[in-house]
Amino acid sequence: MRSLLVIFIGLALFLSCRKDNVGYEPSPYELEIPSHFPDMIIPKDNPMTVEGVALGRKLFYEEMLSGDNTMSCASCHAPVNSFTDPNQFSTGIDGIQGNRNSMALVNLGWQKFFFWDGRAGSLEQQILGPVPNPIEMHQSWKDAVAKLDQDVNYRNLFYKAFGEPGIDSLKVTKAIAQFIRTMISGESKYDVMYKFENSLPLSSNDQAILPTVTPEEWAGYDLFKSLNGADCLHCHSGVLMHINKFSNNGMDASFTDPGRGGITGNPNDMGRFKIPTLRNIALTAPYMHDGRFANLDQVIDHYSTGLVSSPTIDPLMEHLATAGVQLDVQERDLLKKFLMTLTDYNFVNNPKFQDPGE
Repeated sequence: MRSLLVIFIGLALFLSCRKDNVGYEPSPYELEIPSHFPDMIIPKDNPMTVEGVALGRKLFYEEMLSGDNTMSCASCHAPVNSFTDPNQFSTGIDGIQGNRNSMALVNLGWQKFFFWDGRAGSLEQQILGPVPNPIEMHQSWKDAVAKLDQDVNYRNLFYKAFGEPGIDSLKVTKAIAQFIRTMISGESKYDVMYKFENSLPLSSNDQAILPTVTPEEWAGYDLFKSLNGADCLHCHSGVLMHINKFSNNGMDASFTDPGRGGITGNPNDMGRFKIPTLRNIALTAPYMHDGRFANLDQVIDHYSTGLVSSPTIDPLMEHLATAGVQLDVQERDLLKKFLMTLTDYNFVNNPKFQDPGE
């Protein structure tokens, strides 16, 4: 009996130790933040891990998240278009179009609100929306999770990413958010210009690029910043090329889309929309919240001669009295040449952001 008791106690200790050691500890992920960028604030409840990023990348391209298994996040945020949709409006699985242009996914780790109207206050919250949206992926999170849970590979990936068994919508959004936070664009010609202008250290690659910056591109940059030129700096500045605010940029006298006002109910917010980044702007046509401008020339024309007054127009639209900044043909060409320097093909073609194809 004493021997049996010893065996029983030993077996119990072995099983309890084995149970304690079941957990998996994900590996911390080191973000590759460019030297001239600010630090990125990572939510405490969603730390970056190697396993989480890998899972998020796979989920970003996963069509099982849609009701008919034909649409993924990448369907409306394609790498070749700097992770946006080249169509004016994206079309969901039921053939229904939305009413706003798809926003580019770039440097989102530094943004404070999401969607054109800012209705999501975090990247994780933003990602929750498209799956159950009836005009997008049109599938309940319950059904989406059930599909993933039937795949043993996904069960293992979620276990490794979060250190515990189980799949749910919050884990899906956290993983995709981790992946999107790695999508950092900071290797354009503009970045070299910015570092040179601000006396920041240049890498050997930067030093090789600097002489290729043309006088026209520098002149376009000067126009971009000048209050008496293109006057763009109020809303698009610094390494991120945007500021975290909403603006009515003089496109309409009255509003069919209330923008931020539809969320807050504040009349002063009517017709105001999130200011987007200009990074990779040459790759993200069409432009504005409703995709009304097909090319950069039309955008430049709007700010030059197309401003329209309304009660909520941004006071920073300082040239409203003349319907715009009144750039001549040469100035418009110079401004466009500068905007092209914001293109970062290393970002667009980065293999870490492509479909893992698994």
